[in-house]
Amino acid sequence: MTARILELYPGPVQERALEGTYLAHRVHELGTPQVPFVYGNFVASLDGRIALRDGVTGASYLPEALTSANDFRLFLELQAQADCLITHGGYMRAIAEGRLKDILQVGIRESTRDLAAWRRAQGMDEQPAVMIVSASLDFPLPESPRWHGQRVYIATGETADPNRVAALRARGYTIIFAGRAAAVEGAPLVRALGAMGYRSLYLLAGPRVLETVLRDRVLSRLYLTVTHHIMGGAAFHTLVSGPELGDAGRLRLRSLYYDATAPQRAGQWFAQFEPAG
Repeated sequence: MTARILELYPGPVQERALEGTYLAHRVHELGTPQVPFVYGNFVASLDGRIALRDGVTGASYLPEALTSANDFRLFLELQAQADCLITHGGYMRAIAEGRLKDILQVGIRESTRDLAAWRRAQGMDEQPAVMIVSASLDFPLPESPRWHGQRVYIATGETADPNRVAALRARGYTIIFAGRAAAVEGAPLVRALGAMGYRSLYLLAGPRVLETVLRDRVLSRLYLTVTHHIMGGAAFHTLVSGPELGDAGRLRLRSLYYDATAPQRAGQWFAQFEPAG
């Protein structure tokens, strides 16, 4: 039996099935190549932690207390609507080191076959393309996109190491320069992907990518799961850690759902925000 959640806002308050909730948002239809729809999904504790850092190795990890099957299902529903996934070199390293699972494909497990069927019914490509953002270009490339026929692009800044650029091009990867220095900037990255025909861009990335799309005002929607748990921890990541965002950081609540049972019966909100201006 599928989980049930409460739809709280904009109302009327009503109960609904969890499965299909984010598919009903029809995110894949909201963008165009001229103005791609850029959306991200994060999970945070009540005290704003999205990840913790290991005190010995310094590596980041997602605490088990922040995770739930219900949140992951909605994450996958958003992923299923993407033309292109925007990720980063840090995630590639985490996959290679076994710290995070490789979730770059849609509907390849028995429990998620319905999402693959959903993509086919919408006339979408079998799998989304993958854009890897990196300033250093120092990361291993996973084999899974090649196995599943996904297009893979790499974005970096204009001052990137030319030897590493040349090495990646020699391996057949398309390199996109989307930043005036070493780091990738949100607006040129989104323009480049739109020019290639991509309309729905899903952020599978961390705070730096979220920050640059906010600063450049190209974020269309932020999906945020808030678990009802005060996490603590001296070394942690939060949504954005750079300088103040000012008006670029003002978001308006678009919808809100309440899951009373997960994680670990503490409860969580599924909230969606859009730029206020």
